[in-house]
Amino acid sequence: MQMDWIWGLGGGLLIGLGAAVYLLGNGRIMGASGILGGLVDNSDRSLERLSFLAGVIGMPLLLRPLLSPAPETHLTSNIAVVIIAGLLVGAGTRIANGCTSGHGVCGISRFSLRGIVATLIYIGAGVVTITLFRHVLGVI
Repeated sequence: MQMDWIWGLGGGLLIGLGAAVYLLGNGRIMGASGILGGLVDNSDRSLERLSFLAGVIGMPLLLRPLLSPAPETHLTSNIAVVIIAGLLVGAGTRIANGCTSGHGVCGISRFSLRGIVATLIYIGAGVVTITLFRHVLGVI
């Protein structure tokens, strides 16, 4: 029986736990794009932001030996598509003033209308994009 869904469930639970600990620990909403954005644009290089980045990079490296065999992914092998997608996601998070962790995880859990609307818009945009690129253009 295929159990790959358990990795998604576990990841979602860890993101939710991280958001709760972040909120309880310093009273601020965890928004990954805002945290990383402060590092990228050099507006805030606090220990809090650097610790978050270290955790985002370090935890998968620490957990890798436990994942044997590695969960299967369906990421495209076209590196140009990956780079363009990453840039578009980065631009979208700046335009929306937040990302999936801020609006989706934290916003919806607080019943924030702004978070709910933003989440519906980016999920809808993702559905349209993947439909267009995978099923219409055959790129991915």
